Amino acid sequence: MPDPNLLIYGANGYTGELVAEEALRRGLRPILAGRNATAVDELAGRLGLESRDFGLDDPSTLVRGLEDVAAVLHCAGPFIRTSKPMVAACLAAGAHYLDITGEIGVFESIQRRGDEARGANIALIPGVGFDVVPTDCLAARLAAALPDATHLTLAFTSEGGSTSRGTMKTMVESLPYAGAVREDGRIVPVPMALDARKFDFTCGSRWAVTIPWGDVSTAFHTTGIPNIRVYSGAPPSAIKRMRRMRPFLPLAGLTPVKRLAQWWIGRTVTGPDEEVRRTARVCLWGEARNEAGEVRRATVETPEGYAFTALASVECAIRVLDGAVRPGAWTPARAFGADLVFELPGVTGGEVVAAS
Repeated sequence: MPDPNLLIYGANGYTGELVAEEALRRGLRPILAGRNATAVDELAGRLGLESRDFGLDDPSTLVRGLEDVAAVLHCAGPFIRTSKPMVAACLAAGAHYLDITGEIGVFESIQRRGDEARGANIALIPGVGFDVVPTDCLAARLAAALPDATHLTLAFTSEGGSTSRGTMKTMVESLPYAGAVREDGRIVPVPMALDARKFDFTCGSRWAVTIPWGDVSTAFHTTGIPNIRVYSGAPPSAIKRMRRMRPFLPLAGLTPVKRLAQWWIGRTVTGPDEEVRRTARVCLWGEARNEAGEVRRATVETPEGYAFTALASVECAIRVLDGAVRPGAWTPARAFGADLVFELPGVTGGEVVAAS
């Protein structure tokens, strides 16, 4: 087990706490850190771990907070606001950076910093949780099976499960931009719920709708496939509601409206309980297609999304601490290989088959 220090920032959040507990279970002794001193210190005391209390606003304070840290696993969102200062601090401190974002803008920003990362001799690897390890590895497998693919479709649906306050706050932060696809290599904003269709998941046939999932960015960097759409399971009634909301999105994008919504989420939303995390499953479906009409498909099942995030992010952090990743900016599948997701407990499927 690696000796260098891992720091988990945002450890007092819903997902951060799960990650901290998983790291401890795997034999690590991470440093727990965050902006809420009381909550971080209380969690560290309960787990018997070191804690550090610092915010992200002052660059010099942030760099000092990373003293003697080999890698940071960043769990404090919304990442569109928190990742930039943490990445800058990791570059200055010489600490590897990993996070659990699913935000397209964050992925694109970090991919542009690969030269800086190589100069600092560190790896920058965003998206090492459910966003986007399963879909990124699925995309990589499909691309390997059909190297001249021009179109990639990814979809997932949850059987059981719910959403944490951090995830919901991040969704609010992205407003009014509620849709995105990749066309001819470019990320294109599209209306909310642009397209809806049925997919034959392993858990049954389900409706799903286009969403601005992180793979619109990462799958392109992993595979080079220029046309990408990602779908998330939603019943037809929910899809209709999403489309009716389109005219109101400009209002939802106003900063006071966002902050009010995030305050309400903080007061009312928790996240899936232990029983749900233990029993729920996520079903994924992927398809690559080339200009000749050849098709390759695969399906995957993973544990519940937050439980999976804890498993995947800690595994990725261990591999980085073990020196398994070269300096630079990477997607999960490029950093660890397409088989990463299939080496995690509770994951099944992944066989690529020809389809018509």
